[in-house]
Amino acid sequence: MHFSKPCLVAIVLCAYAISSGAYGLEYDNGRLGLKLTGYGTAGVLEPDFETPDFIGDWRVRGEASYLIANNNTLGLVYAIDAAAVDEDKFMREAFGYWQNRQFGRIEFGATDSIARKLGVGLPDVGGLRVNDKPLFYKKITPDGPVISDTTLTTGRGGLRLNYATMPIHGGQYGISVAGLTDHYDYAVDFGMKFRQPSGKVKTAYAFGASFMSHPDGYRTDAYTPRVYADWRAQISTGINVQYNSWMFGATARLIYDENPIGPVSDGLAVGTGVSYDVLNYSISLTYIFSDTGIWNHDVDDYMDHTAIASFRYKYSENVDMWTSLGLTTETPFLAVGLRLTF
Repeated sequence: MHFSKPCLVAIVLCAYAISSGAYGLEYDNGRLGLKLTGYGTAGVLEPDFETPDFIGDWRVRGEASYLIANNNTLGLVYAIDAAAVDEDKFMREAFGYWQNRQFGRIEFGATDSIARKLGVGLPDVGGLRVNDKPLFYKKITPDGPVISDTTLTTGRGGLRLNYATMPIHGGQYGISVAGLTDHYDYAVDFGMKFRQPSGKVKTAYAFGASFMSHPDGYRTDAYTPRVYADWRAQISTGINVQYNSWMFGATARLIYDENPIGPVSDGLAVGTGVSYDVLNYSISLTYIFSDTGIWNHDVDDYMDHTAIASFRYKYSENVDMWTSLGLTTETPFLAVGLRLTF
């Protein structure tokens, strides 16, 4: 069986976590802080329950921060992961930030939009990256364009300025502006989240919106065509509710392209899921529906249904083993793997 370099990275990370039992590398002397975190997943996936195929996933994130005065911190972040390498990129994000405990946080560089950072995802205890360019579509090619991510995103390729407030009475708000890229003129994003983290029932609500001017060969969903249009608008919303060991989530994302040229790639994606934890065991059920091309009546829209049931056993603080049984529109699959965090 052939292993690519990213897959070997995942295997090495797994071996490191099992042998060391470490949970990140961190240094803090009161003013200077250094932190290295990440995860690695190694496993196999069987489309149609036939020939197993190796899957590997990983991410490494480093952060340096310095307290320059009371309530003011400067920092640098660099991260790389398998999703970035799959797209021939040398980073997932690289940005600097200034944070004030009263004013909020400003980020500048290549990073996610504030609408995505303040969004919420679907419950999932497996290792198939359901909330970020799912791994199963690397092995099961969709028959049509699929909007697999239900959280709003405008990419990490352009130079971006993010601002987010500190939590204010349970609410947090942010705005971002991006540009200096070949794939669009500019993009503006807005996001907000409301959290109730205490009490027997814990909740989080999120809403995001964005506008992109003249997308030109732009693509953030790996399973949709590149976008050429006058402009693109998006909205997203989501809710997470936790009750004791139960977690429920629902998310939705709507995309509209004005006067698109070529294959359509806008539409909607909605998802829901539930998970339950008991001792070292967790289970989850996740469902995502994608409908691409709903605004263009000259072509047939493409609908995709994906359902996944996952089970996880947490061996230690660093290591857990998982298995997932899933069904896309055309293909059932089984996946098992070993995941670590450090």
